[in-house]
This record gives sequence, C-alpha cells and structure tokens, in this order.
Amino acid sequence: MALIYHIIALLGGLAMFLYGMRVMGDGLKSNSGGAMKAALAKVTNKPVFAFLLGMLVTCVIQSSTATIVLTVGLVGAGFLTFQQSVGIVLGANVGTAITAQVIRLMDLQSAENSIMYFFKADNLAPLALIIGMVILMTTKRESKKNMGNVACGFGVLFMGLIFMSDAVSVFGDTLSHLLTAFASNYLLGFLSGVVVTGVIQSSSAVVGIVQSVASSVGVTFNGVFAVIIGVNIGDCLTTYLVSRIGARPEQIRTAMVHVVYNILAALLMVVLLVAGRMTGLLNDTIWYGSLNSGGVANVHGLFRIIPAVCLLPFSNLLAGITEKIVPDKGTSDKHADDADSEMYALDPLLLTSPIMALDQVSMLVKRMLDTAYQNYSDCTQQVYEFKDSREADIDRREHELDRLTDAIGHYLVQLTPYIKRDRDFRRQNYQLKVSVCIERIGDLSVEITRALKELKRVDRDFSETAVTELRVIMDAVDEILNLAIQAVRNRDLVTAARIEPLEEVVDDMAADLNTRHVTRMAHNACDVYCGIQFQNVLASLESISDQCSDISIYLTELSESEIRGHEHEYIHQLHHSTDSAFQEAYKNTRVKYYSRLQAIPVMAEKERHAAEDAE
Repeated sequence: MALIYHIIALLGGLAMFLYGMRVMGDGLKSNSGGAMKAALAKVTNKPVFAFLLGMLVTCVIQSSTATIVLTVGLVGAGFLTFQQSVGIVLGANVGTAITAQVIRLMDLQSAENSIMYFFKADNLAPLALIIGMVILMTTKRESKKNMGNVACGFGVLFMGLIFMSDAVSVFGDTLSHLLTAFASNYLLGFLSGVVVTGVIQSSSAVVGIVQSVASSVGVTFNGVFAVIIGVNIGDCLTTYLVSRIGARPEQIRTAMVHVVYNILAALLMVVLLVAGRMTGLLNDTIWYGSLNSGGVANVHGLFRIIPAVCLLPFSNLLAGITEKIVPDKGTSDKHADDADSEMYALDPLLLTSPIMALDQVSMLVKRMLDTAYQNYSDCTQQVYEFKDSREADIDRREHELDRLTDAIGHYLVQLTPYIKRDRDFRRQNYQLKVSVCIERIGDLSVEITRALKELKRVDRDFSETAVTELRVIMDAVDEILNLAIQAVRNRDLVTAARIEPLEEVVDDMAADLNTRHVTRMAHNACDVYCGIQFQNVLASLESISDQCSDISIYLTELSESEIRGHEHEYIHQLHHSTDSAFQEAYKNTRVKYYSRLQAIPVMAEKERHAAEDAE
C-alpha cells in the first residue's frame, strides 16, 4: 500500500505542476494579450524578428504548444502567412526552455542568513501562494487579479515539484536502474521521452520530472540526453495532432514545419554529439558527469538553442520542404472557396486567446457592415430603375450576411468558456447584438427590393412626388448608416452620439410621408396598391434607422455598462431630456432634411390635374 501512496503523491505532484503552469500562463496571457496581439501585427517576413517574437510569446504563456497552436490559428484566420509562422515556430521551441530554468531553483543551496535563502523553492512556493491569495482577496481590478493568479500558479507549480521530488526519492534505486538502462540504450531513452511527453502533453512537465529526479537521486548526461531529444520530438507530435484537426493546408504546414524542424534538430544534435565524442570535446568527464536540476535545464536549453541558431538561416528551406510534404488541395469550385474564405477568420484554435478571437469577429462585423451598406445602396437604386441583376446581387449578399451572422453567433458561444475578463465579456455581448442588427439591415434591404418588385410585376410605379419624397428619407438613412459604420470601425462614441438625433428625425419624416401619401390616395393621385408598397418601403427605411440606433447604443454600452439591460429607458430619457447637445443636433438635422421635404408639394401639378379629372 505504501507504494501506491507514493505513486499517488508523484501523480498528484505532476497534476499540481501542470495546473500551476496553466494558471500562471493564463494569468500572464490575460495581462499581456493586447501586447501580444500588437506584436504579432508587426511580424514581417524577417525570420529573426519572428523567431524572437515566438520565443517571447512562449516565455509569457509558458507553453510552446499553446504558442504554436495559436500561430496555426492565426495562419488559418489570414492574420499571418505560413512563411511568417516559420520563425515563430522556431522561437517557440527555444522559449519553452525558460520553464526549466525557473525550476532549477529547486537546487538552490544557501544559508538561512543569506538573501538567496529566500529564493529556495521550499520558501518561495508558500510565499507566492500567500501573496497570490492576498491579491485575489483584496482587489477588484482585473489586472491585479490576473497577477494574483500568476502568483498562485507559480506557487502551485513549485509545490507540485516539491511533491514530485519527495515521491521520486522513494524510488531512488528503481530510477537509478532505469536511467542506467537509458545510458546503455539510447533508443529506449529516446522512445521513453517521446511516449511520456505524448501522454502528458507537456515537454516542460516531463523535463520537470527529470529535474526532480536529478534533485533527488541524481542523473548523468549520457542517461538523459536521449530522453530530452525524445521529449522535443514528442512535444511536436502532440502539437501537430492538435493543430491539424479540421485545418486548411497552410495551417497543416505550420504544424508540420514544427515536426520537420524538430526531426532535423534531433538529427543535428545526434551528429554533434557523435562528433563531440569522436573529437574528444565531449570527454568522459562530461559524458558520464552528474547533473543536478540546473544541469538538466542547461542541457535542455542547449538542445533547443543550438538547432534553432543553426537552422534559422534556412527557414525558407524548411518552408519549402514542408510545402512539398503538404501540397495545396485542388478545387473545382473557386467561387465556393471565395465565399467561404471569410469564415476561416473564425478559427477554433484562437478560442483559447479571447482577445485575438474577438478581434477576428470584429473584423467580420466590419465586413458585414460594408456588405449591408452595399445592399442598402443597391436597393435604393431600384427605386429609380429596377434591375433583375441588381436584385440577384442583393440576394447573394443577403445570403452571405445570414451565413456570417450564424457563424459569428456560433463562434462567440464557443468562446464563452474561455472569457475571464469583464471587458471581453462586454465586447462579446456587443458583437453578438451588433451582428444581428447588421443582418437585420440586410433583411430590410431585401424587403424594400421585394416591395419594388411587386410594383414591377403589376407594371406600376410610384408617382413622381413619392419618388422625390423617398429620395429625402433615403438620403437621411444613408447618412445614419454611414455614421454607424464610422462609429463601429473607429469605436467612436462621438459619432455614435450623432445617430440618435438623426434616427428621431427619420421617424418624424416616416410619419409625415405616410400622411402625405394617404392624402394623395384620398385624392386619387395614387392608387391603393402603390400606397401599400410605399408604406412598406417607409416602414423598412424606418426600421433600418432603428437598427443603426441600436448599434450606437450597444457601442456606448462598452464604456457605460450601466446601460446594459436598460436600453429602452436610456433611449426614453435621451429623447425627453433637456440635454443641449442632443436637442441641438436634433434641431439642426431636422432643419437639414425638412427644408428639402417642405419644398416638395404634396402633389405635383400633373398629379393634381389627374386627381381633379378623376373626381
């Protein structure tokens, strides 16, 4: 039974290590997500810059797998090219070695009166936990809470290492025999590194286990170097399998270049080790030398850095090899590919990084706005000259808007479990609501087109006066749509504030134009059928204006969260307030459009004569 308890302690320590590393990485990523996004935006085709970026990002989020999976997602979303990703992949391989350097604090030896005694793992772990909990219990700011999570994760990570080291010391003889077997059978050591890393899915955790063994019972260079090479291979195979699920060719290439690189890196290190033994550079003192935790970290770091430095100049060659292994898929339907290309921006691999995922949604929301505006422009042109080809374009774009809305909604729901910060939750909520508003604007443009098509079907047209009146209100709706686009694109609250006064003027005009058209129908200047379609068009125009109003409110909610859930009260108070800015904007806008409207007689001269003749 004692053996079972020690095994449980070992596995429990490993679980604490993995959990601590995840919590620490998530906390760091939450605080640096915006900086990470900005850095990735500056990636060029210079491999050295991309290499340094990949190394930096991996140091921050404490996981080369997470960095490469994120990179694969960005390639799939069109944010990075495959060529740009190669340098990042190489840098990620080096960045993951930083965890092992932190773990070497396990071997720190110092007297109690030395300042270095403070950094011993036995002291640092509980202290980090205390600091983390104090921060979490005493602050409400998200950034500070994230730092509290980082501190707690750091403490849990080291507590896990302490548990593992204590459990490993019990298996001293068994592990010594095992490492002796690895020292005499390098293939066995290599395969064990591949398999264990594949099962645990964390190279840092496996290297941490080796470091725990080194701290407890000691290891030799010839007993662990093959294991570390195997760890590097196992790490890239796990990443490849995760990254290629449902991936496109360029994404699979990014995952594959990681495999190609690590295989070449392993071969390079084997060649260097053989050459070192043959030339005497790796003498028996080094080859059979004992390594502590810091020594294991240094070997791991060298095995990561040396291949990266040697192979970085050949990154284009690595890309070329990978492109031959993963060729482009042929397609017989280029138009279908073009229609689906925008959907690739919503890559599931980006879900673990909410900031980047939300940025991709934001890009599509802006694209939807442009599409909806194009549909509105086309449907208003149908008033003056109805074309079947234009109607087909409107229907095609409406189908695109429907698909994008569904895709965005599904993607944002999938993102929910990964959102930790309130600002990201508000942004997610905003994008869900705005995408629905935009889709509705597309629907209303189709409804206007259908009303006009009905007139064409029965060979009727709006009167000259009706068309002139429609031009005024359509210009107002065009302005309000442009304001909404500008406000969303630039997150411009000043522009958003200009929408509501204009929306109220559109409402006023819709009511007045209805009254004027009823007057024409009453005097037989317009028939009932045309009157019904005229009212349908007016209702759709007013509804488009309402959707723009909703967009401005949802945008305002991002900075004024107290509005959320009370939108109707907010609008009511705004319309009935004595706010001078709102009243002034409403007055100026009303003068602008009503001066044109009032210059239009209710009935043109020929319409009046036709009405008189009918009577």
